[in-house]
Amino acid sequence: MPLRPLTLALAISLAVGLPAVSHAQATSAAPATTTASEAVQPADAAADALFAEYWEASLKLSPLRATFVGDARYNDQLPDLFSAESRAEASAFNKAWLARVEALDLDALSPQRRLSAEILLRDLKLEIEGERFPSWQQPLDQFRNVAALFAQLGSGTNAQPFKTVQDYDNWLKRASRLPVLFTTMQGNMREGMASGVVQPRVLMQKVIPQLDALIKDKPEDTLFWRPIANLPADMPAAEKERLTAAYRALIADELMPAYRELRRFVADEYLPKTRETVAISALPDGEAWYAYLAKVQTTTDLTPAQIHDIGLAEVARIQGEMHDVMKQMGFEGSLQDFFVHMTTAKEYEYPTEEALLADYNSLRERIDLRAKDMFSLVPKAGFEIRPVEAFRAASAAGGSYQGPSQDGTRPGVFYVNTYDLPSRKNWDRDALYLHEAVPGHHFQIALQQELTDLPMFRRFGGETAFAEGWGLYAESLGKELGAYDTPQQYFGRLQAEIWRAIRLVVDTGLHSKAWTREQVIAYMKANSATTDTEAVSEAERYIAIPGQALAYKIGELKILELRARAEEALGDRFDIKAFHAEVLEDGSLPLSVLEAKLDRFIAARKG
Repeated sequence: MPLRPLTLALAISLAVGLPAVSHAQATSAAPATTTASEAVQPADAAADALFAEYWEASLKLSPLRATFVGDARYNDQLPDLFSAESRAEASAFNKAWLARVEALDLDALSPQRRLSAEILLRDLKLEIEGERFPSWQQPLDQFRNVAALFAQLGSGTNAQPFKTVQDYDNWLKRASRLPVLFTTMQGNMREGMASGVVQPRVLMQKVIPQLDALIKDKPEDTLFWRPIANLPADMPAAEKERLTAAYRALIADELMPAYRELRRFVADEYLPKTRETVAISALPDGEAWYAYLAKVQTTTDLTPAQIHDIGLAEVARIQGEMHDVMKQMGFEGSLQDFFVHMTTAKEYEYPTEEALLADYNSLRERIDLRAKDMFSLVPKAGFEIRPVEAFRAASAAGGSYQGPSQDGTRPGVFYVNTYDLPSRKNWDRDALYLHEAVPGHHFQIALQQELTDLPMFRRFGGETAFAEGWGLYAESLGKELGAYDTPQQYFGRLQAEIWRAIRLVVDTGLHSKAWTREQVIAYMKANSATTDTEAVSEAERYIAIPGQALAYKIGELKILELRARAEEALGDRFDIKAFHAEVLEDGSLPLSVLEAKLDRFIAARKG
């Protein structure tokens, strides 16, 4: 897993979360590296020790990573992650570990350990390759908002625990370092202002209201006060009194001044220097930067031009299915007329947030019952369904998932965005649930964390193309799982799929074909049933995180291709449970590695 200390935490936090209830038990054991009776060979033992040492070193270097995986040892620490010293330390770390992994004798390793070594080699090389690109000069945007991340952590509803006196003291120490982080961030952004590496203005305009929502005159009105408002009942009175005073001072004297200064800097200094362009290719070395991001996100060697063409073909195919749904519903008019109907008809709106959440929980009961017919490997961890917090909802995706903690004490969370409630359509329910929860991200991410025979860097790392490709593939299973039982819900599935196909077109359009933000929004509205709120939010997401949107459809297409290959080759011997277990049982893999693995699976089954 590449060592991206802060961006990893942001990705985990903002590519978010899950729900809480059922604790399904695995009906098939996780794949073991060795059986109890096997003796571990010396080369394998050396590799195991190296992988374990690497993980421990990575947590020490990145305390936030430790917090997000549920390791509490570093919960009081916050290095100055944006400093030149920290960047140099991370670079040295990657190069030193690359040399150590390269020194392993791959031919002497068992297949699973060799796979781990090859994944780690690939990831470290990519991380080192990416050092040429100055992402550190633009660390803040509306999707990767460090100030918002720490407000989530400090609210007591995220990865940072607030159960014991030690937990509360840990946060006091960690949060006291936040002003230093903000100051370094601003210094880096000033360097970017001098070198021409700045964010698009349209993104930074969205950051200011995010900061405004977090800045309050009274500590009691901030998100950071919530742990004090919810002090454990059994905590000694003297400790409650001490912590209340300490938190009030921290918030009033350190955090709010730092947030106000960051807000002033963004509005008064940075915003006037931001750029009108939106493509990463408009930045110095930008074309190479985008090609690198496309390679990282898709785990393929596809060029932006090839990806663009794949997207256009998929958009055309899916629209053909949409015409079939129109006929089933008896709708007369053009496809664009149909899009307008689906996005404006009152019958597709939720009356209240409570009604939306109740609808998702009702679907959950149905899908969970059917999932056992298609999956032998399911996670033990449960999940909760929660609305996205109000302070970040305006810029957040429609749904997202946050994995459970390593020790299982914190469940996964499926976040459903209820902001601008009329835009959250009830026909979107089935596809969104399948993608983010069961059998999508919750199955894949939570199960991966439970594969205790894998090295920790594989259990808690991963490839976007695999994870998001699996999520989109999970949507394709809806009819087999009892979802999409009306034409409207199946339209929701097609809308979700075409949205990912459109991403291939517009992400590459933005960053390699000089498309404008307005062109992207117009293309999305012309080719899918999207609202203005969704189109604007998504377009600005692609501007903020170039290349990430490519992973979904490329990953799904590969998994669908591999399933079709297995079904054709195996015929009556094809077992959907066995196929899904084979895809999931080794955790997230680069797509080329997954393909080779599935080809071996097919050959073994053909026997």
